[in-house]
Amino acid sequence: MTVRHDGLTVDWFGYATVRLETDDGFVAYIDPGRYGVLTGEWEPDSPDAAHPEPVDYRAKDGDVVFVTHDHHYDSDGIERVAADDATLVVYDGVNPDGIDRDVKPLSELPYDVVRIDEEDHVTVGPCDAWSVPAYNEEDGPHVQTNGEPVHPKGFGVGYLLSLAGTTVFWPGDSDVLDGHRALDVSLFLPPIGRSFTMDRHAAAALAADLDPDLVVPIHYNTFAALEADSAAFAEDVEGRGIAVALDEE
Repeated sequence: MTVRHDGLTVDWFGYATVRLETDDGFVAYIDPGRYGVLTGEWEPDSPDAAHPEPVDYRAKDGDVVFVTHDHHYDSDGIERVAADDATLVVYDGVNPDGIDRDVKPLSELPYDVVRIDEEDHVTVGPCDAWSVPAYNEEDGPHVQTNGEPVHPKGFGVGYLLSLAGTTVFWPGDSDVLDGHRALDVSLFLPPIGRSFTMDRHAAAALAADLDPDLVVPIHYNTFAALEADSAAFAEDVEGRGIAVALDEE
């Protein structure tokens, strides 16, 4: 399903992969790939898990591709979506050499690579992008057995994008942070999988604080640890007077 919102088309492919296109044809992708969501190989752990239909996707039409952290770095996914002259915006903490998966280093990707700090700004064509901190709180629910957060501070970022006059916020793999509430957001793309990020309840409460024009939840039901009740999330958010679109089969 393609969602239309305020001069943008929005497609969620699964996991954190989102495609955004303006009416003028500028295309941005966020965190493309992993778990078969772009190769057609994704299969739910639960047969009832709502999710976009997996596709073997190789559009190579992206003008800009954003990557938030190591867990979402997938060089094959990037090459499937990026146009030949694409710009790749990658958080400075991303280190492909330290990833224990079969990924290419950034130096082997044929794109203009822009590194971005934890709180930074970059402009690519008509797209303005601001990075925002993304992490799990040390005293929160998303910590490992050794007490360390799954996503420690400095490990990743989220992105606030301005496209065709519309602001789009993807918090990344993060708990709800105080700085989130100060953002001006039209389209909110919250993660609602419960295990490593804000859950659907926290995401709904943040949506109420942000008061966006539309919420499209992502990063859920890819595998068992990310399973979430998207219908209950939508009912919660709509009960707060905010529109929701579920981009799923």
